Amino acid sequence: MGELTDFSYAYDGERLSGVSAGQPGRATVILLHGAGNGSKERLLPLLAEFTEHGCHALAFDFSGHGDSSGALAELSLRRRFEQSVAVLDAYAPAGDPLVLVGFSMSGQTVADLMRHYGRRVAAVGLCAPAVYAPEAWDVPFGDGRGRFSEIIRTPDGWRTSVALETLRTYGGRAVLAVPGADTVIPPAVTEAVHEALSARAQFTRLELPDAEHRLGLWYRDHAEDRQELASVLLKGLDGEG
Repeated sequence: MGELTDFSYAYDGERLSGVSAGQPGRATVILLHGAGNGSKERLLPLLAEFTEHGCHALAFDFSGHGDSSGALAELSLRRRFEQSVAVLDAYAPAGDPLVLVGFSMSGQTVADLMRHYGRRVAAVGLCAPAVYAPEAWDVPFGDGRGRFSEIIRTPDGWRTSVALETLRTYGGRAVLAVPGADTVIPPAVTEAVHEALSARAQFTRLELPDAEHRLGLWYRDHAEDRQELASVLLKGLDGEG
């Protein structure tokens, strides 16, 4: 891996802590961690894998996570999207193809970024992804007992997610990584994402039968699976394959 460069980016009253590595060239990859105690730290080996494939790579902590400032209870899906755009616009070379990789809650964030960046998105990787009802977009996460939790726990509420339509109309390269034992994401969500991505995308599903939901930890500890994810996502990006 090229030298890791730490950065701190001020946005909307928060200080976002991130890392970058690699040189501009093939594409810029951004790795987006999940909710709860997720952070960029567990994604650094995967970041290194993408730089070894000739990419510029970024990862950062959403506010309220890791080394970033802010309170997790004040974060929302909208703020996650806006923070991701701010980091990409500041640190991804203008015009670089984008590879968006999201874990768990960041499945929704990846879809939001796909709508924002359009044809600039060359590939997407969704790792045990979640999608959410539109009503959840602007609601702070709170402490697990508030409005956000009520919305996401509504049976089948996720079926109205605009993320699914975004994935359905996407024609680039897409990878869905599925753990064998996921006690967080309902199987129906995973299958809906699979169906949406397989409509038009150059789609690959990667099964990880021994993995659990936190695929950031899995990829941290399993080099061969990291290599496979990066290789499949980047296949054909610069005319190879």
